[in-house]
Amino acid sequence: MNWVWYKRTSSSDLHKWLKMNTRKLTGLLFLAFVFLIMSGVAHQKKFSVPLQCLLDVQADSYNIIFKYVQRLKLTCNDISHTEYNTSATCILRHSQLEKTSSESTSSETSTLNKIHGLLRDSVKRNCGTLGAPALRRLIKETMFVGEKRGSSIFCGFRALGLYSNHLPHVVRFHKKHQEFYVVTAVGRCFHTYNVKKLGIVAVSNALPADISYLAADRMLVYAAHGKVISAFAKNRKVVHTYEGHQSDVHLLLPFGDHLISVDKESAVIIWCVDSEDMYLQISFDKASFDVSAVMHPSTYLNKILFGSSQGSLQLWNIKANKLLFIFPGWESAVTVLQQTPAVDVVGVGLASGQIIIHNIKFNETLMMFQQDWGPITALSFRTDGHPVMAAGSPVGHIGLWDLEEKKLVGQMRDTHTTAIAGLTFLHSEPLLITNGADNAIRVWIFDVAGGEGRLLRFRMGHSAPPTKIQHYDQSGQHILSAGQDGTLQSFSTVHERFNKSLGHGSLNKAKAKKKSVMCDTAKLPPITTFALESARQSDWDSIVACHQGFLVTTTWNYQKGSMGAYKLEPERFNKNRALTVHATAVDISSCGNFAVIALSSGHIDVYNMQSGLHRGQYGKDRAHAGPVRGVAVDALNELTVSTGADGLLKIWKFKSKELLHTVSLPASPASTLLHRDSGMLAIALDDFTVSILDMETKRIVRRFSGQSGQVNDMTFSPDGRWLIIASMDCTIRTWDLPSGSLVDCFLVDSAAISISFSPTGNFLASSHVDCLGIYLWSNNTLCSLVSLRPLPADYEPFVAILPGSCLSKDDEEEDTDADNLKMAEYVSPAQLDEQLVTLSLLPDSRWKNLLHLDIIRTKNKPKEPPKVPKAAPFFIPTIPGLVPQFALPDTSSEAQSKVVNLGALAQKSSFYLQLEEALDTNLYEGPVQLLKELGPSAIDTELRGLAPGMGGDIFVMQSFLKMIGSMLISKQDFDLAQAYLALFLKLHLRLIAEQSLLMEEVGSVLELLEETWTSMQTTLNHSMCLLSYIKSALL
Repeated sequence: MNWVWYKRTSSSDLHKWLKMNTRKLTGLLFLAFVFLIMSGVAHQKKFSVPLQCLLDVQADSYNIIFKYVQRLKLTCNDISHTEYNTSATCILRHSQLEKTSSESTSSETSTLNKIHGLLRDSVKRNCGTLGAPALRRLIKETMFVGEKRGSSIFCGFRALGLYSNHLPHVVRFHKKHQEFYVVTAVGRCFHTYNVKKLGIVAVSNALPADISYLAADRMLVYAAHGKVISAFAKNRKVVHTYEGHQSDVHLLLPFGDHLISVDKESAVIIWCVDSEDMYLQISFDKASFDVSAVMHPSTYLNKILFGSSQGSLQLWNIKANKLLFIFPGWESAVTVLQQTPAVDVVGVGLASGQIIIHNIKFNETLMMFQQDWGPITALSFRTDGHPVMAAGSPVGHIGLWDLEEKKLVGQMRDTHTTAIAGLTFLHSEPLLITNGADNAIRVWIFDVAGGEGRLLRFRMGHSAPPTKIQHYDQSGQHILSAGQDGTLQSFSTVHERFNKSLGHGSLNKAKAKKKSVMCDTAKLPPITTFALESARQSDWDSIVACHQGFLVTTTWNYQKGSMGAYKLEPERFNKNRALTVHATAVDISSCGNFAVIALSSGHIDVYNMQSGLHRGQYGKDRAHAGPVRGVAVDALNELTVSTGADGLLKIWKFKSKELLHTVSLPASPASTLLHRDSGMLAIALDDFTVSILDMETKRIVRRFSGQSGQVNDMTFSPDGRWLIIASMDCTIRTWDLPSGSLVDCFLVDSAAISISFSPTGNFLASSHVDCLGIYLWSNNTLCSLVSLRPLPADYEPFVAILPGSCLSKDDEEEDTDADNLKMAEYVSPAQLDEQLVTLSLLPDSRWKNLLHLDIIRTKNKPKEPPKVPKAAPFFIPTIPGLVPQFALPDTSSEAQSKVVNLGALAQKSSFYLQLEEALDTNLYEGPVQLLKELGPSAIDTELRGLAPGMGGDIFVMQSFLKMIGSMLISKQDFDLAQAYLALFLKLHLRLIAEQSLLMEEVGSVLELLEETWTSMQTTLNHSMCLLSYIKSALL
């Protein structure tokens, strides 16, 4: 569309065209169209029609257009105020600013006046029309008015502990590297690992929806998401997109230069990979043939075998679009189709647990096996000389069948805690790769007698969402995580090979070793909270954990990677275990010697970590009248603080267990967190507020409100300045403790259950509802300038997408966003206030050694004079140029004069001339600026040249003293004024004493100096007195 066409088109024709194409006018095109209409090209009557039509359809763009009108500062000269009013009225009548019909008139009037004033000023500036670059920039700025980043402090970095889901993996072989790679789906993206070390090689760009199926050939990886299929090159970038299905795609099969896809309505589409065109479409009746599996029989040209949930199979020639044969099936749904090492023979897995080895050439069943673990989920055949077939099951077991002996030769039980999603024997290697919905990838090797494989390497995360995460040591490289699956695991932020699992808690660890974890009847429930201290981790256990609804607390050894030696249980409940008493909170002293355990009965007990013995309790009977919600020990093992459901906060002596202080809280506490270095205790209350208690003064010093849901977790920054709060309203808020203000807030799609700030301040780790991973957020303040202005009370946070789940953008868009979001660097004024004494920003080397230049010259004087070379250099100097020429000595007849040219020495410098000029103008900014640009030696030379004996003058020396006085009066560059004055007095002290004019000027400078020093001393005394009073009053 061009404006020649627009001018020649009638209003009615234009209205019809917009009705047909207005859905396409989105984003930049839509805003560009509005901008060009508003630039005055159209007439008033013709202008209102297209804008009215656009606004009728683009309802979600009303606010953007309105902000665009407000920000439009550059317009054409020929636009009239009537057209502005028409545009503003049209926008206002259809925008979301119109709350009620009664308010519309006043709202229109006020907004029209604002827009009218903006545009009238714009016309007065007579800026002319915008060029293409300015137009593009203005439209992009307007378009991104509402699109802000979720957080100004934190930026999504990566996700930890995500390895696999319920989809089968894909194995690829790289001919150049001669290495196998395994690809697994994780939410909206997929991960690629090398089989040799199971190290992650690549993470794909995220898709708009979760991946529903994965497939791969030698060049591309295909991922189905919803009704769309995306093809990835180099495991990262989407290069092809295939759209055409009417329902969700759930099966994919690469087939040479084509791709076969099947949706849930049993519609089959064959795609040309490069052109993205449909080659063929086959529709099945879902009631009679619901496609549940698809495969290509080896050596069968253009043939595809389909399996159905009704049990029958169909062999098709897709080139001729012809059904070749129908296999009646075995009266059970087909779940898996897999090619065997033998030609014409396929393996068929059924929902009944049967495995059929069938010859499709003669339609003959060769073998039939039965597994009692439920439907067959995966099949794979060894190709390294052993006729073994592996079959997966929904309960996590794998059956190994000998195809020659036609019998079961082995069982690999509990390979996964959930159903086996994928099984693959590597070609000509005794390696089996498995994955499941338990978030694990395992590689098994068959190198022992008996036929069963042993675990070679694995990558495993939580199979259920984490409940509590915390950084383990001061390096910030390890995150300890407890999950709902009952395991305690450690994830490394450096490399996955440093991950380790501490196992599942059990009451009888020796018996649990003999049995599997799944069969352990004494296994403990999931961990709800834990405390850790690495000070004595080499000597004894360093972790204490509370279990859900369980009285016994367990110790864990991080270095050994296993459950610890002790199970801490108070003796008072030995006789009556029917009581529903459980551990609610726990903490370990900073020395690592003592564990403090709080119970739901109100008791708080102390145990020795080395021996596991009970070392006392707080309170005569019990510490609180209700369940204890939080307990913490300070950094010096002097105080213990506890909070209970009775609404009281109590401070105890750690050693004597004596109660020192009690604070009544406004609501029942939910949890506590102590920052030991600063002595600040954060208390989350049931009314969704957080209070900060100063352990030194034992007073509440801050109260933070604004959360509209339960506070799930809190964490302090390493320096104790920030408190980060995660709550059930899906927000993560950052509060600044010194100012007591909210400095950052952002929303997440799923509420954060637990958060932990790295001891190094690099990352914030978070775990979320129904999410298996741990998400890292990088701290932007460490690498860029971030404005931490207090947020208003009505601030509406923006959504930040979890790391590893954000959509990829083009390079140009990323660069544009980076430029738009970059904050202008703050430039400090030369002087904050006229009453403040301000120092210069020059380095100390420019002025601090002015009085000691003679000493420096003496030290730098060479010990011996330079020696004359004995012989002339071999190479004769040449003149630079294209033609080489020798530099001949100067043969001028004039001999150099030996008489000193006093005129040259007496030449006045720029500094001298500006001092002379300043005697009349009384402006000394120029001379001061010149001195700032000079080095110490040059400053010394300039000040020596002011004396009459060196070509100077008494009046110029007076002008220099006036310059010093002006610097003292303005209270700027105070350090430079002192240094310049000291050097001036050192050089010309005798001359000043002989000249009455200079003595009078020196006296005035002395008065200014004494006045400035007296003012500074008075201010310092007032400040010291106030600090002393505050300190004495608080203590």
